[in-house]
Amino acid sequence: LLTNTVNGSAALLLEKHFMSQIAELIAQELNVKPAQINAAINLLDEGSTVPFIARYRKEATNGLDDNHLRHLAQRLVYLRDLAARKKVILTSIEQQKLLTPALANKIELADNKTDLEDLYLPFKPKRRTKGQIAIEAGLKPLANNLFSNWSLDAEQEAKSYLVENKSNNKAKEAGFVDTKSVLDGAIAILAERFCENASLLQKLRRHMLNRGYLTSKQVKKAKESNGKGNKSAAKFTDYFSHSEALKSVPSHRMLAMLRGKSEGFLQLSIDVDPGQESSVTSNTVTSSAEQIISDQLGLKLFNNNSAPTNSFLAKVVRYTWKSKLSISLTTELIAALREQSEKEAIKVFANNLNDVLMVAPAGAKVTLGLDPGLRTGCKLAVVDGTGKLLHTSTIFPHAPQNHWDKSIRTLLNVCRQYKVELVAIGNGTGSRESDKLIAEVMSQLNAPTVNSEGIEAASKFNLKKMVVSEAGASIYSASEFAANEFPNLDVSLRGAVSIARRLQDPLAELVKIDPKAIGVGQYQHDVSQSQLSQSLDDVVEDCVNAVGVDLNIASAALLSRVSGLNKTMANNIVQYRDEQGRFTDRKQLKKVARLGPKAFEQSAGFLRINDGENPLDKSGVHPETYPVIEKIIKQLNIDASTLFDDTSLLNKVDVTAVTTDAFGEMTVKDIIEELAKPSRDPRPEFKTATFADGVNTVNDLTVGMILEGVISNVAAFGAFVDIGVHQDGLVHISSITNKFIKDPRDVVKAGDVVKVKVVEVDAGRKRISLTMRLDDDVTSSKNDNRSS
Repeated sequence: LLTNTVNGSAALLLEKHFMSQIAELIAQELNVKPAQINAAINLLDEGSTVPFIARYRKEATNGLDDNHLRHLAQRLVYLRDLAARKKVILTSIEQQKLLTPALANKIELADNKTDLEDLYLPFKPKRRTKGQIAIEAGLKPLANNLFSNWSLDAEQEAKSYLVENKSNNKAKEAGFVDTKSVLDGAIAILAERFCENASLLQKLRRHMLNRGYLTSKQVKKAKESNGKGNKSAAKFTDYFSHSEALKSVPSHRMLAMLRGKSEGFLQLSIDVDPGQESSVTSNTVTSSAEQIISDQLGLKLFNNNSAPTNSFLAKVVRYTWKSKLSISLTTELIAALREQSEKEAIKVFANNLNDVLMVAPAGAKVTLGLDPGLRTGCKLAVVDGTGKLLHTSTIFPHAPQNHWDKSIRTLLNVCRQYKVELVAIGNGTGSRESDKLIAEVMSQLNAPTVNSEGIEAASKFNLKKMVVSEAGASIYSASEFAANEFPNLDVSLRGAVSIARRLQDPLAELVKIDPKAIGVGQYQHDVSQSQLSQSLDDVVEDCVNAVGVDLNIASAALLSRVSGLNKTMANNIVQYRDEQGRFTDRKQLKKVARLGPKAFEQSAGFLRINDGENPLDKSGVHPETYPVIEKIIKQLNIDASTLFDDTSLLNKVDVTAVTTDAFGEMTVKDIIEELAKPSRDPRPEFKTATFADGVNTVNDLTVGMILEGVISNVAAFGAFVDIGVHQDGLVHISSITNKFIKDPRDVVKAGDVVKVKVVEVDAGRKRISLTMRLDDDVTSSKNDNRSS
């Protein structure tokens, strides 16, 4: 089969063989059965989405969850590309008539692209190299003789070829006119041959990973820029003379050094023998990497110093390492480290995005959004419980206008007129000043009232406030979506609307913004933008479908993230709703333009209808399983309206009696669980953080101060906390808890309300060090952060 890959039927069989390998490999990685993986692959190939398979096809995959399926989907792309490359390589080598069963087997077993390309290297079409030129000049026999017979005198052998080459025009043209040039040609031939030895490459790669140190040095540009006080160069001062084990370089540090390199301030290299200089003139190997080359090729140069060819062979080894492999492998390993670091950074961003999107919603309450500003004023927007815009205005409470009293009167009138329940304050410039303003408004609105008889009564208001992140609000304001939603509203006021809505329901509002603009990543501009976008889109899709979407109030942006729907379908759903009125039954979705049977299958279970004709439509139960519920209703002898929220009643269901060939016990148990808590929201309970009065800027902070804040971002090295001073503070991973943790997300996540103690303040560099270990001595905590 492997020696007939050009034949069509053989190629088809080979493809099936590789597909079988893929399923087995992914099954091993996930510790599940190949049958589960094959079932999931078939569903993905048929157009099913990950949320749909995870939620409604558990029977087929035997319970693979969304984490399994995301890993599967990503690996499937990589392994299919690998399988396709194997076919190309096998075909190429076969056409050269050089494919052997042993080589074919090695290619078949290669489980990554690096090893595969190592195997293909000797057969890959090449550009004209120094070694090839030497072969064309007739120096290949010399190279072979000197490598296989150590008793030969290299100088003498080279002279004999020099004599023969007197009539060799190619040799003369190539410059092989003296002993040195002839020996250099032989060295080039052997070095290029050694560089194509797959086993040697793998050993050196492992050696560099295990023993190598990544070193970072300051380059001339950095010295000149730093001397002039250039802030760009100053950012990389920690890496001007830095070295650490290659295998332990953390993602964020690697990306920092790579950024310094790309900006021309740093030079990166890999040192396999730190502190040891390799001799240029030695007749034997002088580095651990050269020793590996020597041993792999059977040269044993350390033990044969007296061999006549020793000096020549040592030069071959040194040239192979210094001029060839050290350069190519360093480039390759740094690229691999970049790729791995990017994956880690993307993972951090994805995890943070998930946490931000799944922050507890304040709920359907009348909310006033305040986009703070100083010179240009504070923009106000009031939205009702569904997010509908009711009012906008601008006030100027701060300098230079200082219309404080007038602004309070305006806010009091607006809150009373629209019965405002929540105030969302953007965390931008002027937020703390605006927070004080709202606090005074609250004190007047929430104060008890006294009637004409002097009897005190509770206020009708219970106004609450919260500072929310306004990251991406300006991008939304200028977006096409905002323009379509509010064509006659000033761009500056649209931001206030977004701020109000993201307190009501962060998920529903943030889906309107490019995930990369939400600002919860690390080094997000240094990573593969296509991979980042794909990963973040997956997160948004998972979050939206985990929560579910109200079909009658959801925006097109939110609907487009529902399983099976795209932007066109989402816009058509909104248009249908505008023209025909609210949806009363999920079946009406089939009347929406461009929304076919497959899209309905994938999306229907995630779209909810409250107060519809069928009470089941408000739940996460898929319409395809309604016949199963009819069996449950008949078995329990009850009315459909009494089916929900009654756990004791649902526990009486005989599961085996209502299963079908299509929907087994696993699906029925899921249905019962959903009926017990219909439309349950997986997001946590809504909480607010209270920033300390009088702490408005970095200069207001003092060491030892204990504050309340909100986790704004989580990185591999710690968590950033918004404490209301316009600059997030960092809690190093070592200061999050008294226990050792590998990942800050094991303890905290974006959106958490936490208490922190100030450890160190550097106002000049706008750096704030915090600790969550409140009982720690501040000095020791500070030292912990520095050493870490």
